[in-house]
Amino acid sequence: MLAFSHNLQARLSSPLKIGQLEVKSRVLQSPLSGVTDLVFRRLVRRHAPDSMMYTEMVHASGLRYMKQLPQIMEVDPNEQPISIQLFDCRPDFLAEAAQMAVAEGANTVDINMGCPVNKITKNGGGSSLLRDPRTAEAIVRAVVRAVDVPVTVKTRIGWTDQEITILEFAQRLQDAGAQMITVHGRTRAQGYNGPANWEWITRLKKILAIPVIANGDIFSVAAAVNCLEQTGADGVMCSRGTLGYPFLVGEVDHFLKTGREKAPPTSVERLQCAREHLWMLWEYKGDRGIQQARKHMTWYTKGFVGAAELRGQLSVIETVHHGLELIDRAIAHLMEHNSYEIAQSDPALPVSL
Repeated sequence: MLAFSHNLQARLSSPLKIGQLEVKSRVLQSPLSGVTDLVFRRLVRRHAPDSMMYTEMVHASGLRYMKQLPQIMEVDPNEQPISIQLFDCRPDFLAEAAQMAVAEGANTVDINMGCPVNKITKNGGGSSLLRDPRTAEAIVRAVVRAVDVPVTVKTRIGWTDQEITILEFAQRLQDAGAQMITVHGRTRAQGYNGPANWEWITRLKKILAIPVIANGDIFSVAAAVNCLEQTGADGVMCSRGTLGYPFLVGEVDHFLKTGREKAPPTSVERLQCAREHLWMLWEYKGDRGIQQARKHMTWYTKGFVGAAELRGQLSVIETVHHGLELIDRAIAHLMEHNSYEIAQSDPALPVSL
């Protein structure tokens, strides 16, 4: 039976304070490009109503030339607390974009300084800022001056194993006015490979006065608890563990608040969630939503008899009705045969972005 120490329980019993903002959960849903749109956030929030959610990252430069905000910045007035994540390397562009984010309803503005993707880093954004701390500091100062909500940063421990700079880097960001730092325990060179190194998060927590949120390899309630015990972090951020599993943030939050584990959803319940996800994406985005839904459907369909075949079928759907028909047929089969058991011949797919 999973348990956590009294010290951890006492430390996490109070709200998470991000500047003057109080958040009633220590578990956050990570921004994920191509994933954390308004539809996905609604599904996560159903199980984690108090948790901070994040939009997909938004290119600040692009906003300057748009007549209206892109759909990925759309925020439901009821989905509080919410943060809009921005990326760029130009302080003035980011300051302008931050003002747009606040006008849209953001409770905090998050600056992405951790994305490892080449098309982001080659233009000076994302994790490339780990190698340019002066610009990173200037960005935070500019955005802090521009808005009256807390400014936060999501980053990594360093560029390579030979360039782990998170301690000095985060200190500079705190001095510039950042109100919270989320650290993915991998270097840029690692991408999403190899284990996350939580030890650097432990070290960082000892020297910063602002909240430190741990990120990386949080795929279960047990992993979240182990991470919090080991690092002393003020909270955890769930990322890839929520792909096809929007229940995770709520499961972790429930355990931290009550000390009791929630029963995991059955295969039927997961497929019912997939069905709703598909329908909502189609309603929200039309045919583009169907194209985006294909990857989500492959993440949902694992761990039960017949999952591999269903996964292949859903990965090429052309219409919402075809997808719904396939899912309904699978649900009916599982309910008829009570086949909720794990299919040994159908190992879980690796998750990647």
